[in-house]
Formats: sequence, C-alpha cells, structure tokens
Amino acid sequence: MHWTTERMMEEHANINRMLDVVERECVAILDGRGIDLSFWRQVVAFIRLYSDKHHHGKEEQFLFPVMVRKLGRVGETMVTHGMLVEHDLGRSHVKDLENSLEQWKEKPTTLAKLGILANAMAYVNLLRLHTGKENNVVYTFAERMLDEDSWKEIDASAKAFEADPKNVQVKDTYLALLARYESR
Repeated sequence: MHWTTERMMEEHANINRMLDVVERECVAILDGRGIDLSFWRQVVAFIRLYSDKHHHGKEEQFLFPVMVRKLGRVGETMVTHGMLVEHDLGRSHVKDLENSLEQWKEKPTTLAKLGILANAMAYVNLLRLHTGKENNVVYTFAERMLDEDSWKEIDASAKAFEADPKNVQVKDTYLALLARYESR
C-alpha cells in the first residue's frame, strides 16, 4: 500500500471516530440533553476543515485526477459519478445542518431540533458508507490499477500538502478536538 492510501485510511478512521461522537450526541439529545451550539459549530468546523478540506482535498486534488486521467472511463465513472457526488452530498448535509443550527439559535423549536438531528445523522450514515467504499473499493482499485509513476506523483503531492504548516495545524487542531469530544 502506498503512503497516500495509508494516510487517507488513517484519516477515515479519525473521521469515523467523529461520526461516533456525533451519533452519541444525537442520542443524548433524544434522551433529553439540550442543543449545545458550541459543540455543533465545532463539529461543522471539523467536517469542513479536517474531513472535507484536509482529507477530501487530497483525494480531489491528487488521487482522483490521476485515476480519471490514467484509468479512463472506469476511473471517471468511479470518481466523477461516485465519490465526488457523495462528497457534494455530504457538503449539502453539512450546509443543511448549519442552517438548522441557525434556526435553533433564532428560535429553538422542535422543528429546528429535528433538522439538526436529521442532517447530522444523514451525514453520519453517508460518510460511514462512503469511507467504507473508498477503503474497500476505490483505494484498492487504485492500488491495483495505477502504475508506480502515478503513485510517485500522488505521494509526492500528498506529502507536500501534509508538510504545509497550515495543513499540519488543521490536522493537529481537529485531532485534539476529536480526542476532547471522545472523552466527554
């Protein structure tokens, strides 16, 4: 397995840990806990900056373009009509979650609470399926089908991305946030 694939699978594990935290919070709300806007805003930030920009950014900038270029129609179908559609669907769930949080802030109604729970769990369910698909299908397919020169290009780009101090800070900040919420 190549460096980028290993790194992205580690990120999937971290993302899934946050999905567990979100699911536990949704259950706690159903059991009577109030809506903690600070928690939810930090979850949205984790999703946007760690899951989407940091993790999906590497896929969308480095791995997926090479797959489309080198694997032709199969790569294009898998990436363009599969993974990228799911990335966009996840972004839509997060935007709707954020809108529900704003509605709750303005007027804390049962409908706003339902929007928070529904969009949070829609995102959780989508990302669990999505990360499993990438780990077990997309990445293994790419590992088998891309040549070593392609992997050198992908790994070099991903390593440079990871070394950028801004990206190191994002990773460190949101993994610390994840650890804090796991222990709550």
